Amino acid sequence: MAETTTNQKKTNKLVKFFRETKSEMKKVTWPGKEQLIHNTLIILVFIIITCIILSICDIAFSKLLDIFTQTLK
Repeated sequence: MAETTTNQKKTNKLVKFFRETKSEMKKVTWPGKEQLIHNTLIILVFIIITCIILSICDIAFSKLLDIFTQTLK
């Protein structure tokens, strides 16, 4: 009997969670097509800039490591 009550409580909580989630999703304002494209382009530019900066750092640290290892020989 106790197991049935516990299972029912879990089921009720799960159903309540999905009902509340559905009602919250109705409140969301989704971006329009133009805003979505604009934001996507901003993110892509940011990623490209970050890749360039990280590549420059990688090359610089690689050169520094080569300099230090050559002096140790």
